[in-house]
Amino acid sequence: TVLYSHYGPGYVVLMIACTPLPIIPILIAFSESKALQIQSAKEQCIEIWNTVCCRAVWQPLGFLYIYNLLQVQNSAWRQYLSTVLDFTAEELNSLLVASYIFLFIGTMAYKKYFLKTSWRRVYQFCILTNGLLTCTQLLLIKGKTFGLSNFWFSLGDDAAQEFISGVQFLPGSIMIVNLCPPGSEGASYALFTTAWNVAMILAPSVSSMLLAIWDVSAEALEAGDLDGLFNLSLLTAVIKTSPVFLLFLLPQTRDQLFDMAAKPSKLGGAIFLLVLFGSMSYIIVVGILNIVDPGWAGAS
Repeated sequence: TVLYSHYGPGYVVLMIACTPLPIIPILIAFSESKALQIQSAKEQCIEIWNTVCCRAVWQPLGFLYIYNLLQVQNSAWRQYLSTVLDFTAEELNSLLVASYIFLFIGTMAYKKYFLKTSWRRVYQFCILTNGLLTCTQLLLIKGKTFGLSNFWFSLGDDAAQEFISGVQFLPGSIMIVNLCPPGSEGASYALFTTAWNVAMILAPSVSSMLLAIWDVSAEALEAGDLDGLFNLSLLTAVIKTSPVFLLFLLPQTRDQLFDMAAKPSKLGGAIFLLVLFGSMSYIIVVGILNIVDPGWAGAS
């Protein structure tokens, strides 16, 4: 933001383009085995289908999909910070930078302190804590910041939420890595992470749909009407906490994950793939419509 404000977008683009360049010489040191027997595309598809039909795959991935899909945000929150609380662009970006830092710290905290903890316990802690932290938005709306400035109160809220997100990130990644069958690790890993990422992409769409429930427009916020914002924050907190009732879908440990592999289900695998490819199709269609016909959904 500082570079953009003082030097313009050209310097920002140049910085982004040049930052990865020092990594290129390091690539020479990478060793790569070239005498590998690679399965044909058909064999890999059959292997992936058999893998997806395993209960150890579609059940925990189904939970991760639903969990990420329900991590909705109050899409009017940034508008509230800038319109009502008069946060500057630098302050808003400071919140973003601090969030990324605490996301990394949360990931390292899981690796250091929670690596042997039950996956269900980790997600239970993260879901309930994240829902509680979302409710702190309600305190900021009501002006109850316990003596802190609005900026520092909001900074602590965002940082804590991203810390929790960092803690719950690694268990899902560990599950996905352990599900990849030998011989088609790359293709299966890409498929499984796609299910994770697709849900994360759809979550903002769900957040945007919630905006129509109450009046949280910039005009309403400027007029001091914060009831809609309060209700929307409360609703998103409830939605984000709801996956706690689906924790039974998640295995406790890696050993329990492997035990579930002996229970295949073609129906479960088919539903998983149907939801996955249906979600991808929706994202592609919406993306094309946003380019070809902006405002097709009624937004400005």
